Amino acid sequence: MLSIKFIREHPEVVKIDLDKRGDLEKIQWVDDILKKDKKYRELLQETEKLRHKRNVITNEINQLKKQDKDITEKIKLVKEIPNKIKQIEDRIKDIQEKIHYYLMRIPNILHDSVPVGTNSDDNKIVRKWGKIPKLNFKLKNHGELIEDLDGDFKKATEVAGAGFFYLKNEIALLDLALQSFALDHLMKKGFTLVETPYMLNRKAYEGVTSLDDFENVMYKIENDDLYMIATSEHSLVALYMNEVIDEKDMPIRMCSISPCFRREIGSHGVDTRGLFRVHQFNKVEQVVICHPKDSWKMHEEIQKNSEELFKKLKLQYRVANICTGDIGIIAAKKYDIEVWSPREKKYFEVTSASNCTAYQAVRLNIRYESKGNREFVHTLNGTGIATSRAIRAILENYQQRDGSVKIPTVLQKYINGLKKIKRR
Repeated sequence: MLSIKFIREHPEVVKIDLDKRGDLEKIQWVDDILKKDKKYRELLQETEKLRHKRNVITNEINQLKKQDKDITEKIKLVKEIPNKIKQIEDRIKDIQEKIHYYLMRIPNILHDSVPVGTNSDDNKIVRKWGKIPKLNFKLKNHGELIEDLDGDFKKATEVAGAGFFYLKNEIALLDLALQSFALDHLMKKGFTLVETPYMLNRKAYEGVTSLDDFENVMYKIENDDLYMIATSEHSLVALYMNEVIDEKDMPIRMCSISPCFRREIGSHGVDTRGLFRVHQFNKVEQVVICHPKDSWKMHEEIQKNSEELFKKLKLQYRVANICTGDIGIIAAKKYDIEVWSPREKKYFEVTSASNCTAYQAVRLNIRYESKGNREFVHTLNGTGIATSRAIRAILENYQQRDGSVKIPTVLQKYINGLKKIKRR
């Protein structure tokens, strides 16, 4: 979230940013925050004055006792003060709760390069790579191909519901190969491999994601203060909750592989019988925690890492700079990689890379120390490979006329040299 100090010092910056997003209601929140913040500080001063007054009167009572004088009135006065302090503290608590409500919902400040728009149609394409494959035969849906190659959506729906799947044999090996391929790539880049919890408590989770996700995305563990992770980014960032990092130890580069659990899925077309939007999938994630002056350089670095993976897979893609209406509240800027679907003749998203600046760090109280001063770090995250989407891209771009699928050269060493997947 934005710090109250930032809003206090830059209210017009916040208002202009909200206007870019078309979030007009929250513009009014800024004035209310400032009003409540002013009242909060006035009430704090009142409590300090009352505590000082209580100390003064207590000293006077002690002096009067020594002089054997009447202390009745002084006792009466000093007994009234705690009740007055309690009343003011109750008002302070109410104000703090309202300010916190606002702060948790006001979005991050966007980078100047983020295009203004209302939906994904307004995202700006910044570059393309590769050639669109020329496939001169009727292409199968990737879900169809998976079933032909011994996968099973029907049984998964029977035992778990829509949005789940069984992968078998070479397709399952392809999933594992993508994981190993991405992790090898990132570890060679200096990323530390971290195995994370697959669940987080609400306090930790509120630090890394939008509160709306608790209703729309997260799986709650009943009778426990735990939520299944939607991505290991969340547990990687939460690793540093309430920590103070020495400046010389940054940037911190981490990568992780985990299953991801999400309630949201697609509702039509290939989404109902395929891997594009599902409740459970595997993902290799990259996270960077760094000094604020380095975060935009780090953003380009993690984006480059993701693009290198898809170049090695020889999948034609484009990069989109996500617009104000499509970016969400956490990121200050976000890139998506979109891979070409030859069957649908359009691009689909396979990765995202976000610079969250200090937004998550303020929520989680992650700071760095430099020369005795403590400031909030910047956090960044980027998909290495979400295997379900990469598998879809491979199946659609590498399928052959006979129904088999070639395995990208860079993955073959992870599948015992296998070059092609075909029906058994």
